[in-house]
Amino acid sequence: MSDSKVNMVAPPEGVTGEGFFATKLSDVVGLARANSLWPLPFATSCCGIEFMATMASHYDLARFGSERVSFSPRQADMLLVMGTISKKMAPILRQVYEQMAEPRWVIAVGACASSGGVFDTYSVLQGIDKVIPVDVYVPGCPPRPEQIVDGVMRLQDLVKSESVRRRSSPEYQELLASYNIS
Repeated sequence: MSDSKVNMVAPPEGVTGEGFFATKLSDVVGLARANSLWPLPFATSCCGIEFMATMASHYDLARFGSERVSFSPRQADMLLVMGTISKKMAPILRQVYEQMAEPRWVIAVGACASSGGVFDTYSVLQGIDKVIPVDVYVPGCPPRPEQIVDGVMRLQDLVKSESVRRRSSPEYQELLASYNIS
């Protein structure tokens, strides 16, 4: 390679000089967190198939730092809920969310996870935001892999700009209390 620049993640704003770079710790932590999200797929329907395509070689979610798909809540920080969630399954989803360590983020993938989709029945949860807080909604029935990648990129933007102390703030504790999560 010549002196041409390779496309890389831009560094956070800071002060540069001969041999040094200074910035805020929260910017560096946000950049590291945003580019190393470990997804936990909670797939129940057709959106799970689209997520499989998103992780495959053509769309390759690994290029956004989500290389390691975790099937253990204690080793994941990004929960992707995909598909129809029945009311009987809601306590299990909540338990999975509570087992994740802070900081944790949630993406509702598809119409069913976001609003119950076409299943407006007594047995289907009309949106996972009834049981756990959601950070990003990905629309579609089922959403294309490009939309799931866009949802992850939107979450990365949120994570980059999030304060290191947000999770211990009174506002965040109040949000968790509104879901009866301690």
